[in-house]
Order: sequence, then structure tokens, then C-alpha cells
Amino acid sequence: MSATAHDPAEHRLQQIEQARRAVLVEGSSATDVLVGTWFEQSWIERSWRRCLAHGHRPEQRVAFDLVPAQAARRAEDASHPLLAAARPVLDRLARAIAHSRYFAILTDAQGVVIGVDGPIDRSDPRAHLITRVGVDLSERAVGTTAIGAALGELQPVWLHRGEHFFRDTSIYSCAGAPVFDPDGACAGMLDLTGIEAPERPELKHLAAQSARSIENALVLARPHALLLRLNWPGRPFDEQDGLLCLDRDGWVVGANPASREMLGRPAVAPVHCSELLALAWESLFDAAGGPAIEVPLWSGLTLQVLAQSPGQAIEPRPAAPDQRLPLRDLETELIRKAVRDARGNVMAAAKMLGISRATVYRKLGRRG
Repeated sequence: MSATAHDPAEHRLQQIEQARRAVLVEGSSATDVLVGTWFEQSWIERSWRRCLAHGHRPEQRVAFDLVPAQAARRAEDASHPLLAAARPVLDRLARAIAHSRYFAILTDAQGVVIGVDGPIDRSDPRAHLITRVGVDLSERAVGTTAIGAALGELQPVWLHRGEHFFRDTSIYSCAGAPVFDPDGACAGMLDLTGIEAPERPELKHLAAQSARSIENALVLARPHALLLRLNWPGRPFDEQDGLLCLDRDGWVVGANPASREMLGRPAVAPVHCSELLALAWESLFDAAGGPAIEVPLWSGLTLQVLAQSPGQAIEPRPAAPDQRLPLRDLETELIRKAVRDARGNVMAAAKMLGISRATVYRKLGRRG
């Protein structure tokens, strides 16, 4: 039996080399060569092919250029909210990776470095080049990296050595995760990079978790009149909560990705909370400072909601079961929403619901 059969790290590097040869030299598909191993990593092949489409070749030298000074100033100004939200997270990250030979890089949505932290050896030019504020680490500039791939694929990634496009960057191993702003757009990304360091795919989880913390901080920084913490019934409230920020009239002014996943809305357009939650929205303000309540969605699902005034500390209390919206009231709310959607046209609302106009009046009249 060969020595590499006993060395998973060496076997992994050989698999990477096979895939590189298939895509970058032979022009075939990596999945044709390594179907099992690469089935869930086709994003790497997509990134490699984007690099080829840019006219790059793996043997080219990488310059690690700084963006022009004016562009760097614009990036810094535009990224001030992101930097402010990320600073406490980067401080915690520095402690987590202090002895791992990895360091943290924060970029804007274009892949330009706006902040760094962790054990960076400035005497090593390979570290210095990529940790300068203003250096362009986008996929177009430096090929496939965790930074470019995370921004291109909008998902957390892990890259090891030769999975990078250029030979020059094959000394790096890195994890990356995109960071989304309160409106659902990509604001930047968080990267953890090591130089000729042991493979640490678990860093993808750390990068993704840290990116979620930054997103939560961005949402909480939005001016708002009420914060709704969302989770499924029976689960404790923690950093995995969905966050919805409302203005005083019940309009959503910010949301984190967890809330968008729970509510089934991939992005946040101008939306009123009454279109998301099947109850009278004013009751959410009445619930502020009290125990969590169980709230139905228009889909028929139920969420646990903890309503908080701005700056109120979280108290992870279980939902009060007697706060569930009664079925009769849910029916009334559905009818009221249909009338609102029909701009007050009761006949149109009744037709949409499949009931008579008299039934609409009777149901709404019952509530006064």
C-alpha cells in the first residue's frame, strides 16, 4: 500500500491536482474525474471557469494590487457601518485563531480589504501583501480564493492550497463567508487565511458563525421602534434568532438572513409586518417587554416571537402558550388582509377568498 494511502492530507492534495488538471489543462470537467469527492464542490469549478473567462491562466504571476487611493477612500467611507459592526467580532475571532497560524480579513462587497485582525506576520511578504487595507482580493484580481468564491457564490466556502486558481496563491488555505446587510444585499465578506498551514475545514463554520454575528450587529444598528426576535416554538432565543426591526408604523426597516429564511422571503423589499405575521401588528408593540408569544404566519406555520424595545436586553423566556392567536381571529385577519390587498373593494376581496360579500361584512363586523 502506498504511503499516500496512509496520509489523508497528501491524498487530498493529489485529488486537488487531478481536478486542476481536468479543468485547467485538459478542458474536461472535474466532476468527470472525481464525481464523489467533488459533487458538492462544483462551486470551485465554477470559480475556476470564471477565472478562465477573465483571461487568466494558472501560471500567471499575481500582483496583489492596491485599488487607487480615491477608490480606497470611497470603499472605506461606504464600509464604515460594516467595520463598526465587525470590530467586536474580529476581536473575538483573534482570540479563537490566535494559535492556529490563521488570521482574519474583512472585505467590502467588491473584495477590497477594509480590515484585518489576528496573528499576522508582517515580516512575511506573503502575509503582508494580502493584509494591506485597500488591496483588491476579488476573483477578477487574484483568481479563486475564499474571498472571491464567497462573493461570487454567496455562500460559505473552504479552499485548501491548490484549490486556488493561481499557482502563486496555492500556499494559502482559507475559509470565507459572505456578510449580508439589513436589506438582504451582500455588504462584504469575512475570510480566515493561513499560509502553508494545516488544513482546517472547521474554520468554515467559524467564519460563517462570525459573519452571522456581524449581520446581527448591522441589523441592530438600524434605527427602529421595535425589535422582533424570531425562532421556532420550543427553541431558546440566542444568536441564531431571526431579527426583524420595525418602525413605529409596523414597517420592516431591517432583517437578518435567519429571519428571511424563517419567513420564506429571500430579500427584504418594503414590506409591512402584517404581510408577514398573521395578527394585528399593533399587538406586537403591546407585547414588548413581556414573555415570548407564538404567532401564526400566513402560510399556516407558527413562530415564537420575543418583542423588545430598542436597547432592551434579551431575556430568553419560553413562549406563553395562552398567547397563540385563536383560529377565529386568524380567520378575521386573513379577511382583513384580503380587503387591504383589494384596496378596500369588498366584492373583489370576497371573490378572491371564495366567500360572499355578506360573509365578509359579517366576519369583520363581529370584530367591530
